[in-house]
Amino acid sequence: MNRIIAGGLAAFLVLVGSARAGDNPVVVELFTSQGCSSCPPVDALIAELAKRDDVIPLALHVDYWDYIGWKDIFADPAHTMRQKAYARVAGARSIYTPQLVVGGTDHIVGYRPMDLARVIESHAETDSPVSLSMTRDGENVVITAQSEQPFDEDVVLQVVRYRPEASVEIKRGENSGRVLHYANIVEAWKAVARWDGAEPLIVTVETVEGKPVVAIVQRPGPGPIIAAAQLR
Repeated sequence: MNRIIAGGLAAFLVLVGSARAGDNPVVVELFTSQGCSSCPPVDALIAELAKRDDVIPLALHVDYWDYIGWKDIFADPAHTMRQKAYARVAGARSIYTPQLVVGGTDHIVGYRPMDLARVIESHAETDSPVSLSMTRDGENVVITAQSEQPFDEDVVLQVVRYRPEASVEIKRGENSGRVLHYANIVEAWKAVARWDGAEPLIVTVETVEGKPVVAIVQRPGPGPIIAAAQLR
């Protein structure tokens, strides 16, 4: 890691460490690829955020770099589709790696640790009308949500499963010869219910043993994320 990147990471850790979240952690989505030479520094930011309880960082590996000599073993076309959906809502004509989406609304392209820290802090200070909790029931997880008031449009409850960490030896492409380390690698992302907020929502979902589970309540679009919770 060069001095500029190391210095940026150190400053990021200081600033993001000052953020104070309530009961609603901030969701940070990273669209990344093993074939992208600009991605490893931002992958490192996700690894640092993964140590926190008030942030839920999720790495979504996309497949549109796969043609340049190295196929990302974690890539999923559904992740590319989600990134394109965010771009459509934002009125953007292009998608990039690395790209971060914070809280479903704020987009950050490239390695900009201080901007990321400030956006996380801003979202952490925003109150949510939804209380969201998760409990294990044997091999299942029970998700309970309650809203202070009904929504003007149904929101979407999504369940995400991720792999906490992995190291990959890259043999071809822009990162050839490097061993790259990844955290919170998304393996499944599924919408499980629509909810109007008028009554409490209780959903039971199957889990995979040993895999962390995240619940996200998000306005359609995809739009703003209004609540999130996780079980590690």
